[in-house]
Amino acid sequence: MLARWGVYITTAFLALSLLGALLITFAALVTIATLPSLEVLTDYRPKIPLRIYSEEGLLIGEFGEEHRDLVEINMVPERLKQAIIAAEDERFYQHGGVDYIGVLRAAYFNFTSGAVRQGASTITMQVARNFFLTKEKTLTRKFSEALLAFKIEQSLSKDEILGLYMNQIYLGQRSYGFASAARVYFGKTLNHINLAEAAMLAGLPKAPSRFNPMVNPARAKTRQLYVLRRMEKLNYISNQEFKETKKQPLQINKKRQSREFPLRADYVAEMVRQVVYKRYKEETYTKGFRVYTTVRQLDQEAAYEAVRQGVMDHDKRRGYRGPEAVINLPKNSINQKEVLEDALRDVADSDGIYAAVVLSVNSKFVRAYRKGGESIEISGDGLKFAKKFLSGKVGSGQQRIRPGSLIRIIKSKKGAWQIVQLPQAEAALVSINPEDGSIRALVGGFDFNRNQFNHITQAWRQPGSSFKPFIYSASLEKGFTPATIINDAPISFTAKETGSKLWEPRNYSGNYAGPLRMRVALAKSKNLVSIRILQAIGVHYAQDYIARFGFNPKLHPPYLPMALGAGSTSPMQMVIGYAAFANGGFRISPYFIERIEDEKGNVLEQARPALAGGDAKQIIDPRNAYIMTSMLKDVVQRGTAIRAKQLGRNDLAGKTGTTNDFVDAWFCGFQTNLVAVAWIGFDSPKSLGNKETGSRTALPMWMSYMGKVLMDVPKVNDPASDDMVPDGIVMVRINPETGFREEGGAIMEYFFQENVPPEAGSNFGDMESFLQERLHQEARGDFDGFVRYPDYIED
Repeated sequence: MLARWGVYITTAFLALSLLGALLITFAALVTIATLPSLEVLTDYRPKIPLRIYSEEGLLIGEFGEEHRDLVEINMVPERLKQAIIAAEDERFYQHGGVDYIGVLRAAYFNFTSGAVRQGASTITMQVARNFFLTKEKTLTRKFSEALLAFKIEQSLSKDEILGLYMNQIYLGQRSYGFASAARVYFGKTLNHINLAEAAMLAGLPKAPSRFNPMVNPARAKTRQLYVLRRMEKLNYISNQEFKETKKQPLQINKKRQSREFPLRADYVAEMVRQVVYKRYKEETYTKGFRVYTTVRQLDQEAAYEAVRQGVMDHDKRRGYRGPEAVINLPKNSINQKEVLEDALRDVADSDGIYAAVVLSVNSKFVRAYRKGGESIEISGDGLKFAKKFLSGKVGSGQQRIRPGSLIRIIKSKKGAWQIVQLPQAEAALVSINPEDGSIRALVGGFDFNRNQFNHITQAWRQPGSSFKPFIYSASLEKGFTPATIINDAPISFTAKETGSKLWEPRNYSGNYAGPLRMRVALAKSKNLVSIRILQAIGVHYAQDYIARFGFNPKLHPPYLPMALGAGSTSPMQMVIGYAAFANGGFRISPYFIERIEDEKGNVLEQARPALAGGDAKQIIDPRNAYIMTSMLKDVVQRGTAIRAKQLGRNDLAGKTGTTNDFVDAWFCGFQTNLVAVAWIGFDSPKSLGNKETGSRTALPMWMSYMGKVLMDVPKVNDPASDDMVPDGIVMVRINPETGFREEGGAIMEYFFQENVPPEAGSNFGDMESFLQERLHQEARGDFDGFVRYPDYIED
């Protein structure tokens, strides 16, 4: 009887097993028919972000949803492969897609532990899930995952599968793939990571957010040790290696926490992004375009430092404004750290300028809490800037520094902490190669993260006296010379002449020098001389003339204040204009993209700039450019920019600029092979402060930049001593008091050969009478030497 029941039970079991197998087979057949094609794997085209580089290949920007660096499997370090296999799938090279032994082991472990703590997904199954399926935990998804794993194993080699896994898997911090994760977490390429770093990376796939070393360093360390123990158990590493490696601290790339790049060029990166998006639309962020810019590391770093220091120096001169806010500190010290971290969470730092909350304070000492748990102490010179806010009375509406005050701190070069503040003014600096227009450096503001407004291209400001060289250049074409004597004396104009109201301009100093040579007047930036020059050549002529340099005539109305830079321009327009003086009179077009490549390195676009002296358009007489350069050198050697002589060079030229009430401060200048423009002002125009002139506020930024980038550049010889003088220029001795030609005159001066002044004792009593006669001759058509190139027409 029992035997019969045994037969029944065995038969029933076999029947049920057969039925189960048939059902599984049927389900498999039905599911296989619905499985997706593996074309996405065999023709792998992942989303790769737009990456932007400096001329040398330094990464300056990255735009895309997924940060990914593709890497071939044969370029992956062996230790990283071993770490991944040890952590995720120790029998990867033995199973056929599903590890049955692993499934049984996981089932037993989960049963004995009373919870689902161990999975049985192989690397192949994870590839199937990452490419084709959702992460929902259902039997249907798991069944499809297993079938896809079999299909993948039939189509691809083990190394191909592992390569797909390593490039596709998400590892936190918007990083996809191990190569990207190595760059983000450690600032390294895969071939430079060590064993400890490989183990940390290999531990991320299980739970990227939970084991993120930037967010949860303790959990990341625990996971890393698990991977190392697994590697030791599988004999990938020795016990000695395990002991040594587990002691190594995790060196996380702190810069990547704030998305910093090796080179600070955020404004350039954004300009590139806009250009590429205009051409390629949404593919910009997924096709892996690589854009190489014209920006150079030395130039960009020097420009960035110059702008930051220039703004901070100006801010320091204006004085401390007090704490940014006050945090209510809890009386219970147990909760203090949590409250402080919460208060500082949304307060952004600014490249070395950190937010801190004051914990205790007296007239000689401040203790403050910095984000991340660091307690810092400030004393001595570190308190000088904010000294009056530590004790004594403060101004109306200001608050003293007290416990709970939110302050800003910076570490000095000596390593001591100092109280500072975030500046309110903005500044910008741009430099270009005058031969081809390539932008060498561009800093559009103090901090891109605070203010994305690009002051180089978007800010339309009054240029002040930095615009005078273009009026002087126009006058050279009208017969004026560096030796022309013009009266620096008071003058007034009616509303009709100015376009607005009665105008009585004056010089910055309030003093007047009387008759001056034009060269001296430009060097000393004499406003009344510039106005008289514009009055003599005509405002409409000048308005047309400046268009040659790229200025929009509509933004420079044809009224006499144009002579003092009362129109509107941008730093980019100014640097283009000054380039014409530096390169011999050619109009160059600025560009910042050298080439665009696809993800495989194929060049899609290559810059082909017009070159000065080649196919670039000549906009002014080369002699004009030469004489203007000579006059602008005098601005540096003995004029308003004499401070720049500290650089110890004789090949620098430029012009300061300051607008009414010190609202804008400029310095525009150049060396033979480099033109740079520095500007500083407030976004909502207001005074920078009394005596905050171009020479005091903008020139130091320009000098800081030029001093660094020209340090190893040889000085250009005196152009008067070689063949650099253009044809048609003569050097003549003159009397510096009268401007007339004189045998044995005290100084030598450059002239257009057709505009040499008369000898002393001629029929003209003074230079002004001589010029007036020439202008009358031109009006009658009796003399055409004033305008050497009358056929220049702006495109």
